[in-house]
Amino acid sequence: MRSRAIYVETSIRADLDDVWEATQNPAQHVRWDLRFSTISPTGVTEGGASTFTYERRAPFHTVRGRGVSLGEKIGSDGARTSALRFHTDDRLSPIASGRGYWRYVERGDHVTGFSTGYDYQPGWGVLDVVVRPLLGWATAWSFDRLRIWLDTGVPPERWPLWSVLWWWRLDRPRAARCLRAPRGRSRRADHLAEAPASLAALPDPREAR
Repeated sequence: MRSRAIYVETSIRADLDDVWEATQNPAQHVRWDLRFSTISPTGVTEGGASTFTYERRAPFHTVRGRGVSLGEKIGSDGARTSALRFHTDDRLSPIASGRGYWRYVERGDHVTGFSTGYDYQPGWGVLDVVVRPLLGWATAWSFDRLRIWLDTGVPPERWPLWSVLWWWRLDRPRAARCLRAPRGRSRRADHLAEAPASLAALPDPREAR
């Protein structure tokens, strides 16, 4: 995976446990994350990782794939992390396979820093020059949608994708509110360098049992 990894970071006025629940619970995750329509747990590997299937529905096609993830509530640096690998055989998917992580950091006064770094093998070849910026935008927009939900209690369903056209609504989700690189670093940095060690240990989702 030689392409530039995607990074997104936000700060949420909520306790870490609440952010963890909204992101680790599959039923809650799909409410705010534009990248997934359904996530269905399928089991646990011998190493304790969770396996799942996922779908992303579009008007004329549904992409289906498999994944494996592992959450760690006590990280070596005091942060919580979650590592993920995923894969699809669908040739119409813009992403063939990928890997990444989520990081949760308590910042005091009931504020949680929530960030992700991930990279993937493109499914559309040279068209990834268009797809990658869109995926970065979709991730950031989804993170701000999550932030609004946990900050204010306004459910994410109140903000469908087409709410991006409601330019007069200052309270709508905006990708621009999120950081796209860690403070003091370039977007071109290796954002997977911050991934937890558990990411390297995760099995291929096609072989996870």
